[in-house]
Amino acid sequence: MIDTHAHLGDDADEVLARARSAGVTRVIDVATTVEGGRAALARADRADGVAVCLGVHPHEAARSSLDGLRELLDHPKAVAVGETGLDYFRDYAPRDAQQRVFEAQLALAREARKPVVIHTRAADDDTRERLVAHDGVVVLHCFSSPGLLDAALEHGWYVSFAGNVTYKNAYDLRDAARRVPADRLLAETDSPYLAPQAVRGRRNEPAFVAHTYAFLSELRGTDVSGQIEANAAAVFGPR
Repeated sequence: MIDTHAHLGDDADEVLARARSAGVTRVIDVATTVEGGRAALARADRADGVAVCLGVHPHEAARSSLDGLRELLDHPKAVAVGETGLDYFRDYAPRDAQQRVFEAQLALAREARKPVVIHTRAADDDTRERLVAHDGVVVLHCFSSPGLLDAALEHGWYVSFAGNVTYKNAYDLRDAARRVPADRLLAETDSPYLAPQAVRGRRNEPAFVAHTYAFLSELRGTDVSGQIEANAAAVFGPR
């Protein structure tokens, strides 16, 4: 199994050992700032089966520079740009700053020919407008925007589900998880956040993505693990 979106930290060695014991052989470590990206690449260089997604999170748009990001994207373990996007729910950064940084990272993704990993919350219209115009591979991470599902289906974006799809009242997310074509389905933890229902209340980690795989398999009536592995290889490259 692969966890396509995790935020590793200082205890990455222990976390990755538990992941391997749970059958998770590959993890995409996701940065939220350029400096965080340097640290993530250093971790990845020391670990088998870890690749890195490099970008500036919308929360950081007003206080973090993109300087140096393009150069980091040339690293062999840098497989995607992000997470980037728009978050009008928290509004931790002014919306114009979020939009500017988002558009700049979309341009970087096109230049580097890498997929872009999207964080979007309460910003469906502005996110849709920019992604429809984007010429490249798109991953909607931790999918929680049912209003973007039709656009995702129309444009062939990948849709990644985290532990919140397992929550008892997540009816809209479960409906979306049934509708996403098999060849566009991904799974993630978004750890250390959003632990699946079976371990809710604990700090999330890549080992727990197994619960989301099992839930999606039951929901869709077929084992999704092989298909998600193939989809992740198509997006992020082979091992």
